[in-house]
Amino acid sequence: MKIRVNRDVLADAVAWAARVLPSRPVVPVLAGLLLEAGEDLTLSAFDYDVSAQASVEADVAEPGSVLIPGRLLAEITRSLPADTVEIVTEGAEAVLTCGSAEFGLITMPVEDFPTLPQMPPAIGAIGGGVFASAVTQVAPAASRDDTLPMLTGIRVDIDGEGVAMAATDRYRIGARDFTWRPESPDVAVSVMIPARVMVEIAKSMRGGEVSVAMGDGVAGFESIGRRTTVRLLDEQFIDYRARLTHDWSIKADVRVAPLIDAIKRVALVAERNTAIRLSFSQGQLLVQAGGGDIGRGAESLECELRGDDIQIAFQSQWLLDGLAGVETEFVRLNMEGPSRPAMITEVTGDADPAFRYLLMSLRRPA
Repeated sequence: MKIRVNRDVLADAVAWAARVLPSRPVVPVLAGLLLEAGEDLTLSAFDYDVSAQASVEADVAEPGSVLIPGRLLAEITRSLPADTVEIVTEGAEAVLTCGSAEFGLITMPVEDFPTLPQMPPAIGAIGGGVFASAVTQVAPAASRDDTLPMLTGIRVDIDGEGVAMAATDRYRIGARDFTWRPESPDVAVSVMIPARVMVEIAKSMRGGEVSVAMGDGVAGFESIGRRTTVRLLDEQFIDYRARLTHDWSIKADVRVAPLIDAIKRVALVAERNTAIRLSFSQGQLLVQAGGGDIGRGAESLECELRGDDIQIAFQSQWLLDGLAGVETEFVRLNMEGPSRPAMITEVTGDADPAFRYLLMSLRRPA
């Protein structure tokens, strides 16, 4: 194999594909990045659960394929000077040259690299910005505990032009509804996709239109020359919609950016995982934290309250995760009592909010 390729293009593609490489591969070849040169250059990574492929333009003098340690290649290409990169295979070595820099990398046996899963049939498409926004809003509510795989995923329900995403770790629920362009108006799909994979896909594909594919226990996503497949989780999930449907007796509207800033400031005197206390009264919200060995902090904000005065407490980071998903100027906190869950929504006038974040309160706000 002998190719020449733009340094920035190569470094970007290598970094994108290498993100799925396992830190502890079950077999050595899974740590490799497969480079295949034909009409263009394709880079592939696979860990049996997630695959990634990126295609880039390259000047191919001699077609061929080579398997190179992926993380090392990512570090090298990121550090190369701004010049054209040449890669040539010589026996068991891949020689990478860029300007005055040269690296000889020991290759791995291409024939041992597993066959990547085929991309399933496309079922629709969505703008990368909307897709990234939805994933970013719901993913923080997914659990990081792999002992309950169902809680580590994002539930995706597709019904015609409507898509609903949701995630939960049992203490909170993040949900977002949006529309997309289905291949068929009667498409109906319900799947569970690992949240960590969805986050990476959303970050890397937010710049273009994302084609979504489903079939045979695999989900596929493709945009601007990049393709990812991921093995689906078990479809079992809670009935989260029932938990988000409630006639809240207390509603408070607050500017979201000042509220986030206030929580971060007063949390400086709070011990890790202790409560942020929110005291709502007519026209005012008092944000408080601390009071132990470190000290205490308090800050007041304007708010519009409908219903009775209330004091309620939340775990600070979980509260911030929900507020970070709000894309309107004001956030609405829907409450029922100090020991009951509260729901964060955007303030959208008469329209139903597309984003909802249900959060357990701490039972001792004082």
